[in-house]
Amino acid sequence: IEERQLEASVESLISRVSHVKNALHSFIFKLENEYERLAWPSVLDNFALLSGQLNTINKLLRNEKTPSFRNQVIIPLLLSPDRDEDLAKLTEQRVPVFSHEIVPDYLRTKPDPEVEEQEKQLSTEAARIGPEVAQKQIQTLNKLCSNLLEKLNNPREDRDGESAGNFLPANKPSFNPADTNALVGAVAFGKGLSKCRPPGPVTTGHPGQGPMMSGGPTLQQVTLGGGSGQQAGMGGPVAPQQQGQPGKMPSSIKTNIKSASASMHPYNR
Repeated sequence: IEERQLEASVESLISRVSHVKNALHSFIFKLENEYERLAWPSVLDNFALLSGQLNTINKLLRNEKTPSFRNQVIIPLLLSPDRDEDLAKLTEQRVPVFSHEIVPDYLRTKPDPEVEEQEKQLSTEAARIGPEVAQKQIQTLNKLCSNLLEKLNNPREDRDGESAGNFLPANKPSFNPADTNALVGAVAFGKGLSKCRPPGPVTTGHPGQGPMMSGGPTLQQVTLGGGSGQQAGMGGPVAPQQQGQPGKMPSSIKTNIKSASASMHPYNR
């Protein structure tokens, strides 16, 4: 009778575990291939399904009719480094070999020695903490959890409004339309620009002729750069000596300059 109950409970447990495995496969497939159009309510539904299936397995194990699996001992009868096709088929290619290397991991009933050592250290540290210090830490942790839950329970619109208040409004213009129109008119049509001609060199005609540009500025004074004989030989206009220069000019040179200037004037030709 006990063997039959054990076989029935094992078959039922295998069936429940297969359901959990199928649900996990389906959920992982959605996460990997349908993550772009996967909605959060659908994710919560998958988590709820897995949680319900695990609770069903726990109820099955705690049932009075289910024999205690802790009292059952599993002993490997055959260990081989060769590949076992039947074992690979039963385990869906996850365990192709049942050798000395993997048996301690698959048939282990206790945690690893490193994990056991860490658990002992944590238990020792927890025993050293006094009741008052532990109570303070519990209160601090509860306060942090309460603040986090309060933030998570707030409506999303409130959070969006608070975050949007830190930025400038999206409809506020960042330019002046009047300045933009004035700049476009000045560049495209010359609107608003002054019509004065920038200063530049004046082009004069040949010696003895008047100025070539009637609208341009006229030459008011010519500076004497060389001697009187050189200027007269070149045929250019000769102006009297500018005021403020040191020294005096002889009277003979003054007479020659005046006669040359009178002969070069256009009205005397």
